[in-house]
Amino acid sequence: MGAKSPSGFYVGRKPAVLLGLLLAALLVALLVLAVLYRRSLQELADERAPVHYSLLLWPHLAPGLPEPRTFSGRVNITVRCRQETATVLLHSHQLTFRGAAVWGPLDGPRSGPNASRLPLAELWLAERHQFAVLELRGKLRPGALYELRLAFDGLLNVDGGFRGLFSSAYEDQGERRWLVASLLEPADARSVYPCFDEPAMKATFNISIVHHPSYVALSNMPVIDVSEYNNVNESKLSTLSNWTTSINWTVTTFKTTPQMSTYITAFVVCNFDYVTTTVRGNEIRIWAQKDAIMNGCADYALNITGPVFSFMEGFLNITYPLSKTDLIALPHLEAGAMENWGLMTFQEELLLYCPQDKFTGKKTMIRQTVCHEVVHQWFGNLVTMDWWNDIWLNEGFATYFEYLCSYYIEPNVPLNKAFTHNVLLPMLDMDAEMPVWSLSDKEETEETVSLYERFNEHTYQKGASIVRMLSSFVSEKLFIKALNSYMNEFSFANAIQDDLWSHIQKIVDEQTNLQLPAPIKVIMDSWTCQPGFPFLTVNLSTGNISQEQFHDEKDKNDTSTSNNTWIIPISWIRNGTVQPLVWLDKKSKVFPEMKISDSEHDWIILNVNMTGYYRVNYDQSNWRTLAKILESDPKAVPVVNRLQLLDDAFVLKRSGHTENDTPLYLTKYLEKEDEILIWNVVLGKLEFTNAMNILSDYELYPVLKKFFLTRIFPIYHRYANLLRQGFEVLAVDHYTKDAIESLFRTACLLGFHDCLDLATEIFSKRMDSPKNEVPLCISRTICCYGIRMGRDKEWDFAWKMYSSNDVEKNDKSAILSDLACTREPWLLQRFLQYTLNDSIISPDQVSEVIGSVAATEVGYRIAWNFLTENWLVLSNRHGNEPLLSFLETAQHFITTDLHIQMEATKKPQGSISVQHSSLLVLVLCVFFLLFDPGS
Repeated sequence: MGAKSPSGFYVGRKPAVLLGLLLAALLVALLVLAVLYRRSLQELADERAPVHYSLLLWPHLAPGLPEPRTFSGRVNITVRCRQETATVLLHSHQLTFRGAAVWGPLDGPRSGPNASRLPLAELWLAERHQFAVLELRGKLRPGALYELRLAFDGLLNVDGGFRGLFSSAYEDQGERRWLVASLLEPADARSVYPCFDEPAMKATFNISIVHHPSYVALSNMPVIDVSEYNNVNESKLSTLSNWTTSINWTVTTFKTTPQMSTYITAFVVCNFDYVTTTVRGNEIRIWAQKDAIMNGCADYALNITGPVFSFMEGFLNITYPLSKTDLIALPHLEAGAMENWGLMTFQEELLLYCPQDKFTGKKTMIRQTVCHEVVHQWFGNLVTMDWWNDIWLNEGFATYFEYLCSYYIEPNVPLNKAFTHNVLLPMLDMDAEMPVWSLSDKEETEETVSLYERFNEHTYQKGASIVRMLSSFVSEKLFIKALNSYMNEFSFANAIQDDLWSHIQKIVDEQTNLQLPAPIKVIMDSWTCQPGFPFLTVNLSTGNISQEQFHDEKDKNDTSTSNNTWIIPISWIRNGTVQPLVWLDKKSKVFPEMKISDSEHDWIILNVNMTGYYRVNYDQSNWRTLAKILESDPKAVPVVNRLQLLDDAFVLKRSGHTENDTPLYLTKYLEKEDEILIWNVVLGKLEFTNAMNILSDYELYPVLKKFFLTRIFPIYHRYANLLRQGFEVLAVDHYTKDAIESLFRTACLLGFHDCLDLATEIFSKRMDSPKNEVPLCISRTICCYGIRMGRDKEWDFAWKMYSSNDVEKNDKSAILSDLACTREPWLLQRFLQYTLNDSIISPDQVSEVIGSVAATEVGYRIAWNFLTENWLVLSNRHGNEPLLSFLETAQHFITTDLHIQMEATKKPQGSISVQHSSLLVLVLCVFFLLFDPGS
């Protein structure tokens, strides 16, 4: 029998061409219609301006009812008609409507006796663009006020997406409870109530929330009334019974808000408690679960929030306009925190500091997060960007001021050092890898996916770095004066970045001491309106400085950005003395004052305290001179510039812009370096965290060990002595804690005996005092090496601590990972066997355990044998996750073994054991992924 003919039909070449042209024309026509449709919707949307909302919201949450999944509500929106129209558009997403009406024209902001109901022809939904469209039988009069009245129902977000209006379950006082909360930035207000959901469409709000009387309702403003809710026709819930008796619902009504955007309206219904204080007439309450309040976990946030408000009011000389502020710790929130006016929401770990958190560094994170959200009360809430393409005006300023504010509250780490290490250097690395984002996007879009994408590291960290640079070159005094002018003009309104530039320019023009090479707008647009950043190439024998866009690979050809030019403020030091600021406003320029002699004592460093957002590459002669200066007297170079020199040298070497030995020369001085954050940068650039690559490289490991052990010795002993005295050094801030962790991890990795002894010593002390308030894994390195240097006694103790109900969730995760550090194969095998019992290790941690074991030299093959022997059970329970975790963490061993086996196949003698063949491993992995019986 011949092959079976394929089914289908055939067309000739000419008909096929015509058909293709027809399809292409149809596609173009559809695209044109879509554009015109979208444009017509936008034009209709521009014909209205909201003035006031009266909103009643009813989340269907009450004790005894099933898991809350729905809500209902009604809203009356007063709008001013801008031009004659018979169509009204407002945003709505995933809402259903029970009624709609338009009343007017009104005599004032509210409907009165003279208002009449306009005939409504149709209400329909433009779902793709998230609009509700009201078609009227008559036309609205330009300049007149009208009231839109809408009754609606919606679905709470209950499937783990903690945004929009969502429900969240938690355990408190031994009970399982529910709460309802909101997160609306940037475009989720429309999924909670129909509205004009754009930041520039500000209005006032009267908000009421219906809830069970055993719960508390919170919103942006203070409560003005709590009463029984009597509208029995509002919802089917009015007739639901709480098992035996009807529910008597309560309605809480709040004071009218100032003019504000929809995305910062906020709603919470919960069974929480609070602590309170009053600062400058502003009542401040920290809300949390009742157990957390009782245990004092909200006290730290309460103690710092008032001073944070005082700092911002004093700094900007603009009073906070609300009379109350609530900060609430939610068990779940998709964002870290949200700055809603008067009701800021936080993830619990970013607001609550409990007694057992003493050595976690959490205070720093809480302090900075509170500062960030409080700063938003001015930058974002009081003055709001006109559209999301300028969201950096909110987030960049909030991130910058969070560091000023945090330093004001707790000045334990110098401001410039903290900002450079935590914000600027990581951002430069990221900006080099993703040089496509500009801070201000000229193209406005209403696509919600694009709006969420604007909330990235560029917006926050690069925005903050640019603000810091601007403040530096105009001076903080003029900068604050300009911000005061800018915020006073645009309070309760909206602004674009050009508005900010014009106010700074006005202040600059009023004085004569500061001379700029171009208008502020021209200077700053070069930083905000084009992607990437420059690096400077400096020839100090000629004084020539040139600029080009930095790429993480020298030969990367990007024609779209090759001609980018920035107007660059260059601060500089000569022989330890700060020199007058100069500007590079073209591709290349000669600065005669920067020529240096051949003397080793004549040196120059650009970008003082790294206030400029750029990197610097010197000629080799100056790199060598700077290395010698560091060796002879490190303190001659400011600490931030030592950070800068080392980071620039490593990055420029990696990208091929400088010689390979440049960072090596600079690191020779490190035995004299006592700044832990500088060591953290160096160890990070050397990738000491990638332990397996270093340990298995027989050429690299002994060289690094010889070079770094002598240099790491002084700073290691400094912190080892502090740890032997107690753990207070780890309680300073989490950045220092992480840096100390990196230091000890490197010392132990390099086989430094005192480090291994210290781990054993501290772990043994912890075993002898199991009720110690210090967490078992106070240091991940000490925990890991304490288990590694021990036997089953140490492992069993750690396992007992992991299994204890008294151990915090984060500590449990640390212990679980560190249990894989043991070098005893039988303990690793037992650890893996535990994953087959869901009552011992929860299913969501199985892949983590397998990955942790596979990441070690001892555990790699043990994990593989375990996977192959138990594949059917694991795949049926967990799909491909265990195998993927194995591949991700063991890829180095697989690659190394595969290379060895391939080399071995070239030799005629001997054979290869299939048990150790990584080629077989890879083949089996592919087989399991393709033919997984559990899929």
